Amino acid sequence: MPSQPSKDLETFENPRPGRDYTIRIRIPEFTCLCPKTGQPDFATLHLEYVPRARCVELKALKLYVWSFREEGAFHEAVTNRILDDLVAATDPHFMRLTAEFNVRGGIYTTVVAEHRHPEWQAPAPVSLP
Repeated sequence: MPSQPSKDLETFENPRPGRDYTIRIRIPEFTCLCPKTGQPDFATLHLEYVPRARCVELKALKLYVWSFREEGAFHEAVTNRILDDLVAATDPHFMRLTAEFNVRGGIYTTVVAEHRHPEWQAPAPVSLP
């Protein structure tokens, strides 16, 4: 049976909940529709997060991203909606979604949205010689 788009974001238990580590996911085939013209918008999404108890399952993420293909959305709104949905599903320490949209009318748009759990403190950066 072929896969279908879905708004369900499946998760799995973080295999190392006692360690802060970063998961980076690149999603180069995001599409939605311009709410003004109905023309397709294309973007590469960059998801970075420090998980707490749950991680997002990649096939579910792919089907979730696919579900926006026929929806009209402003760049700013869809980026924040995706971040909100991912935060609701995973409750991470930290999550950043960067959406790099392809050119539209001679203008490139990049939207960056972040979530930080109120109880989490980022570790100090390490500088190696």
